[in-house]
Amino acid sequence: MRSFRLLVAGCLAPLMALAGTAAAQDRPTEPEATRVDDIIVRGEPLHDQVGAFVDDVIEPPRGRGIARWSDRGGVCVGIVNLRPEAAQAMADRVSEIADGVGLPIGEPGCSPNILIIATDDAGTLARGLVDRSPNAFRPDYAGAAGTVRDLRAFTESDRAVRWWHVMMPVHEDSGAPAVRLPGYENAPMISRMAGRLSTPVRNVMMRAYVIVDVDQIEDLTFRQLSDYVAMVAFAQIDPDVDVANFGTILNVVDDPTVAQEMTEWDHAFLAALYGTELRQSSPNAQAGAVAALMYRDRRRAAEDEAEAEAPE
Repeated sequence: MRSFRLLVAGCLAPLMALAGTAAAQDRPTEPEATRVDDIIVRGEPLHDQVGAFVDDVIEPPRGRGIARWSDRGGVCVGIVNLRPEAAQAMADRVSEIADGVGLPIGEPGCSPNILIIATDDAGTLARGLVDRSPNAFRPDYAGAAGTVRDLRAFTESDRAVRWWHVMMPVHEDSGAPAVRLPGYENAPMISRMAGRLSTPVRNVMMRAYVIVDVDQIEDLTFRQLSDYVAMVAFAQIDPDVDVANFGTILNVVDDPTVAQEMTEWDHAFLAALYGTELRQSSPNAQAGAVAALMYRDRRRAAEDEAEAEAPE
């Protein structure tokens, strides 16, 4: 992993300068677990496993719906402080996963909205970035990001990889902001509710910051690291989630032997996240819709596998 060490000094440069450097594009009370393919079955139905996973991993800001990247604007991946060939390889892999869920990919030279920064002092870097440009992390409009406490946890974390998302509520048809933006007195305002159970407002990812502490990921392959980064960039993953009982790339930092890349479970989750309409007003109902689609995928895969293994 030493070949991925940072090459550039000045990690506390302004965020806009960083953004311009885009790469071309045993719980003792639980049932005994049995591993089957990339799923760890915990003595409970598949439907319950999927529901528990989705409920556990997705963590939008309190009172807000699930956010995801827009299929209109897509994503542009920028990598900072890796060798050019390593940066290009990571950008390509993250972009490949984005393409797999139907997101447009920015052309070479695009302005990054997913910024991945490698460093050997992640805490100092995170604090410096937030102190220098606090509004970049918590813009002054409703529904933009997590709480002040969440941001403090981001800066004070000792995790190998830390991440932060910035969102915007928009109207589903026009893409216009559904909140009043600072400095725009006549900014469009959209009614939050189309009905008691549905809403015309969607929560769209605007930026994602992912900081990688290179001293803590030396046991990972570049493929493992890239896939882990993609997972936390494309979904609002709870940084404190415990998914040790599931076959997911999210466990790879703690145990590099669990997966060499995103698993079928991970791909099913992202496909469901980006394949569900999310018209529900309730964040819990949105998570339920994601879980339902993921469950159908995993059930169909299990049925196909069983049919393939059945004797002639």
